[in-house]
Amino acid sequence: MPNNQKFPSRKRKSIGTGFSMCVQPAFIIGTNNEDGSYNFAPITWLSATCEKDDYLIVISMFGSKRTKQNVLRTGVFSTNLVSSDMLGLMDYFGTRSAAGGKKDDISYPVSRGEALDVPVLDSSRWVYECEVEKSVDFGESTTFFCRIKNIQADESFSGKDVFDVDLTKLDPVIYSGKYHSIGKLLGEIGDFS
Repeated sequence: MPNNQKFPSRKRKSIGTGFSMCVQPAFIIGTNNEDGSYNFAPITWLSATCEKDDYLIVISMFGSKRTKQNVLRTGVFSTNLVSSDMLGLMDYFGTRSAAGGKKDDISYPVSRGEALDVPVLDSSRWVYECEVEKSVDFGESTTFFCRIKNIQADESFSGKDVFDVDLTKLDPVIYSGKYHSIGKLLGEIGDFS
């Protein structure tokens, strides 16, 4: 680390526990309804963990919404990364309940997964096809640990390895109570030491 680099001390204040700001990427989860039709819902409680040499998608769902019931019933789903050009679609899915009928007031192209029988949004630049490995209940929330069975990436993607993903090109929506985007690439691991 350069000797001249300074790290400022920040003054903070306690603001209580009601603020649960968690910076998270936005995804739209695709599931199969019992009648074979597809269902999509926005989810931001999604992360990854590592088990041996595999990454697992970890996703939490609260309540008894149709998406959660579909995942419990089928054990499979797609996670479609939301880019800023998909924000209208995410907002549409987030403000409509599947209990009110099929979400088809607007047109959006859908295909099927390549490894799993799951619906996939054609406008997403990065899609995980996931299979539930284990679930853990905590109150009304269920957290699913899922094997990634396939990743579909935009054809322009040219990464060499897991550390070579330029998020500025994927343009993900980041949610923390409000929607944000990523502005610029700052560097790689080791560039700042």
